[in-house]
Amino acid sequence: MSKVNQKEAVFAAVTNVLSQAGHNMTENEDVAPLMEGKELRAQVSQILLEGFTTGTIELKEGYDTAKLKMYTSSVLSNWLRKDTRLNGGVKYVAKNPGSRAGAGDEQLKAIRLVKSTISVDDPRYADVVAAEATRMSELQAAKVKPVEINLSALPTALATLFSK
Repeated sequence: MSKVNQKEAVFAAVTNVLSQAGHNMTENEDVAPLMEGKELRAQVSQILLEGFTTGTIELKEGYDTAKLKMYTSSVLSNWLRKDTRLNGGVKYVAKNPGSRAGAGDEQLKAIRLVKSTISVDDPRYADVVAAEATRMSELQAAKVKPVEINLSALPTALATLFSK
C-alpha cells in the first residue's frame, strides 16, 4: 500500500471537510478564513491524525500521541499557508528568510543567547555582534563546495588571469 504525501493528504482532508460542511471549493481559493473556526480545523486534524497513526500518510519519524497531535496541527498550518490550491493561488514567501540560519550550530546558539541577555548599550554588545557575524561567515564558508574549473575551456585572456 503506497502512502500519500502530507501535502496531498492535507488537500484531500480540507476538501472533504469543507464539502461536508456545504462549501464547494473553487480552484485556488484561500480557505484559511474558513478554517479559522475550531470545528472544521479539528475535523481536518482528526483525519490527518488517523492517517499518520494508520500509516497511510508519510511520516519520517515516530511521535508519541501528544507530539503527533501538535505535529498534525503544524502540518495543517504549513500546507494551508504553502499549497497554492488552498491559499488563494499565492506563491509562498517566507516572512523572515534566513532567520533560522545556523540554528543547528551550538556555538552560534550560545552567542545568540548571550546577545539576548545584554543591552545594546552594553560595551560588550559590539563584540558579541562581531562574534555572531564571524561565526555566520564561518558556517557559510563551510557550505561552499570546491569548484573545479577547466581552464582550457576558457578564452585565453581569461584563462591567463586564473592560471596563476
